[in-house]
Amino acid sequence: MKSAVKFERRLLTRDRGNGVLEKLWQIPWAFVLLLTAVAAVGYVALYSAGGGAPEPYAAKHAIRFGFGIVIMVSIAMIDIRLIARFAWVGYAAGVALLILVAVHGQVGKGAQRWVELGPIQLQPSEMMKILLALAMAAWFHRASWERVGNPLFLIPPLVATLIPVALILKQPNLGTGLITLMVAGSIFWAAGVRWWKFAIIIGGAAGIAPIAYEHLHDYQRARITTFLDPESDPLGAGYNIIQSKIALGSGGMWGKGFLQGTQGHLNFLPEKQTDFIFTMLAEEFGFVGAIGVLGLLACVVFFALLVALRCRNQFGRLMAIGLGVNYFLYIFVNIAMVTGSIPVGGVPLPLISHGGSAMLTVMIGFGLLMSAWVHRDVEFGAARD
Repeated sequence: MKSAVKFERRLLTRDRGNGVLEKLWQIPWAFVLLLTAVAAVGYVALYSAGGGAPEPYAAKHAIRFGFGIVIMVSIAMIDIRLIARFAWVGYAAGVALLILVAVHGQVGKGAQRWVELGPIQLQPSEMMKILLALAMAAWFHRASWERVGNPLFLIPPLVATLIPVALILKQPNLGTGLITLMVAGSIFWAAGVRWWKFAIIIGGAAGIAPIAYEHLHDYQRARITTFLDPESDPLGAGYNIIQSKIALGSGGMWGKGFLQGTQGHLNFLPEKQTDFIFTMLAEEFGFVGAIGVLGLLACVVFFALLVALRCRNQFGRLMAIGLGVNYFLYIFVNIAMVTGSIPVGGVPLPLISHGGSAMLTVMIGFGLLMSAWVHRDVEFGAARD
């Protein structure tokens, strides 16, 4: 009886909002240490990509991560109920930024994906994945099982998903658009949407795939052709993936050694500081080093699943699942891309690749995950009928 009373008091204390010091104590510092280890791997890789110097990549990476730590911890202190309350405000701001990109965005490498906000150059499509996950979690978190089963209840979140996806595809950014769609889909599934509804959507998508292929840009069709037969254009569209496979294979079991990778340091490996950073790591540290990096990244995904399991509130659970799926898809798409398992696309390896927008996005996402952990015993109230 006494233990039950103590537990109830603890819940009430958390529900009213803990003090700053108590919240800092509840932050999962082991997870912060894990992220620091992943970022340290990125620093080492970018140091090598810079020719054995902290400039131009590694130093900026360290500064961005330090700034990201401050943002992450600050977000972790915010009450999760406040985050849920303003989730749709954030979604609206994200859509507004995507529209701004379509009208006045900066063009780079043939795509219009960036917008300048003062001294900051931001890629809103990266942030939109986080904001959409929050909005979907806010929509479903109080919905009863019966309400989720009502098709009319699913129309607003479906439309809310398709709007940013369409704007991202228009940039064009097929890879990020598909990841955004899958992040939202994971929350639909976790909220209890029946499997047959997914089957209808997937079947419809498969049916229109040939039509969609005809409307792809030339470089997008070239990526698919190159994926099927890289040797068809070894010095053109197939060059990147061929060099990536050579680098992966030449690393062997133990690698060639730090700063000794020939494909990277002789500039055969393209985009070695961004999309193909994992290939450089595998060449220098071998299969063992690559597995070690994947192990660290898997632990980060595992933490997101742990948060989802431990949260007493549905909003935290759904948010953690969406953010975990987002981070997993970053890893899966990048690794599958550089190994030739899927067509090459512009998806970085988070906390390891060089890039400000991806770093900012994942650190905000980790801050939200930590907020869900700190406030895991907070309850929102009864489900809506």
